[in-house]
Amino acid sequence: MTWQNALHDYQLYLKIERGLSANSVQSYTRDVEKLILFLEENEIKISPKNITDETIQQFIYHISKEVNARSQSRIISGLRSFFDYLIFENYRKDNPTAILETPKIGRKLPDTLAIEEIDLIINQIDLSTPEGERNRAMLETLYSCGLRVTELITLQISDLFFAEGFIKVTGKGDKERFVPINIETQKFVTIYIKQIRIHINVKKGFEDTLFLNRRGKQLSRNMVFMIIKELALKAELGKTVSPHTFRHSFATHLLENGADLRSIQQMLGHESITTTEIYMHVDKSFLKEVVEKYHPRK
Repeated sequence: MTWQNALHDYQLYLKIERGLSANSVQSYTRDVEKLILFLEENEIKISPKNITDETIQQFIYHISKEVNARSQSRIISGLRSFFDYLIFENYRKDNPTAILETPKIGRKLPDTLAIEEIDLIINQIDLSTPEGERNRAMLETLYSCGLRVTELITLQISDLFFAEGFIKVTGKGDKERFVPINIETQKFVTIYIKQIRIHINVKKGFEDTLFLNRRGKQLSRNMVFMIIKELALKAELGKTVSPHTFRHSFATHLLENGADLRSIQQMLGHESITTTEIYMHVDKSFLKEVVEKYHPRK
């Protein structure tokens, strides 16, 4: 068994048996590809069936010089999953990552933006261009609905239920949820659809896709990252801003204004409430104020 054959079969397993999204499959694959590259660069000729824990340890030591503890932990987890698959398929009897210790990492608090900073970023958009109107509608939707970037770019026109005040979002594992969308954001999206999108030569297969590039196709994740990065630089915030920063800010601002965690969990599409609970740690000063204001023993 070659590494490429094993990797190909593993990808099919992740996609078909486990039902993972293309992005998740790519992420798992990337971890194994790092190991393959290490073996090639060091001329270590060993198959997936026979690789030892010693070689895996050499690889982890090598990457520890290049990536942080969090990334190391993710790579080890990815490799562990790959070798578990080989055991499942009876290619191996043991997992060479079993003795590896996952680096201890602190719980990373999400980066957030103040409302004024979000407005400042959006105000950098050049509305004299068609792309500007699209970008404003995109960023307003991203923040107002707390979407993941993949959820944003795959949003369909048929997913918009403006009369009811909701949009239908397809999240991880193709799970659907309905998220409220405010009147102001509805207005920006409607302007984009009726004044900008209508003039785009839409390519076949993208007739229902909401946000399109100049060529009439779905925007890429990288394109959204680039748009936000450039706007943040223009705003001179001195922060690294990504699409996920808007999502984190959405959740944090809801919590700060009194929303309960269960509601936030539903809107974010989190499988577990523990994932949402990270926002409880974002603004301790706010939580202290809540206790002082509402608890009977002030």
